[in-house]
Amino acid sequence: MTSKITDVPGIRVGHVQRIGDGWLSGVTVVLPPPGTVGSVDVRGGGPGTHETDALDPTTLVPTVDAVVLTGGSAFGLITAHGAQRWCEEQGRGFAVPGGVVPIVPAAAIFDLGRGGDIAARPDEAMGYEAAAAAAAADEHADVGRGSIGAGTGAVIGRGAFKAGVGTSSITLDGGVVVGALAVVNALGMPFGVSPRQAEPGSTSQVAPPALNTTLVVVATNAVLDPAECKRTASAAHAGLARALSPSHTLADGDTVFALATCAVGLDRSSEQARQVSLITLQSAAADAVRLAVLDGVASAESITTAAGTFPAYGPV
Repeated sequence: MTSKITDVPGIRVGHVQRIGDGWLSGVTVVLPPPGTVGSVDVRGGGPGTHETDALDPTTLVPTVDAVVLTGGSAFGLITAHGAQRWCEEQGRGFAVPGGVVPIVPAAAIFDLGRGGDIAARPDEAMGYEAAAAAAAADEHADVGRGSIGAGTGAVIGRGAFKAGVGTSSITLDGGVVVGALAVVNALGMPFGVSPRQAEPGSTSQVAPPALNTTLVVVATNAVLDPAECKRTASAAHAGLARALSPSHTLADGDTVFALATCAVGLDRSSEQARQVSLITLQSAAADAVRLAVLDGVASAESITTAAGTFPAYGPV
């Protein structure tokens, strides 16, 4: 079985998508176990995000109840409300008098109109359904890849090729696991390939606007505090730069979330040991992201919609 983000114990993934009748979009929810610490690093110049400020290490709540990745550009961020409602029904969230407030950050890719109808975009109900699907998944369940969930309408190379969801994991000494899930929707191409060289002659769609975004969730079972999660998210961006050329452009909203379930302690017996442990983990995070991005490109299948044909890129 191939490596995946759900190799991290307790991490579950749910996908919901719609294809046809003007649709080519979807939602992916990453559902961590209660008490998971989280942070985020937004590097792209055109992000569409929700509740990312709440993940700053200096803010009140250190934990994350779900992460929503969605199509639909800024319109799709409403899917976070659906996932938040699901979490509230399960009693997951920051305790307040009379109930809980789930912390559900979200980020969106631009896929508007790729199915033919610009108004066909994910809604609150799809966010709820994706969260429920994640919860229903078995421990260590396989993760759907390619044109599924938030990657349903994803493309690369200014729309030249289809892309989608990819995932990977790396196991370190001491039982530490680092996993990544990527929704690859990039202006660029796999590293070393020029979009100008790679554009196929068979596509029939009118060239879409150069609006993109690659979204990533990195998860680990290591014990990390919010600041260490933030640094892990920052380090993981190197994986995007190694996999895609260019990355982090003005037209990409590249965003990396980091989650730590805090089940396995790192070696902190000395300051040097602490630094080595964190550097090793964060280097693995960047490698896992690179592999997940390439997996998202290789796993996507060709599709034809009213907007045109988006051919598969193939092995990378």
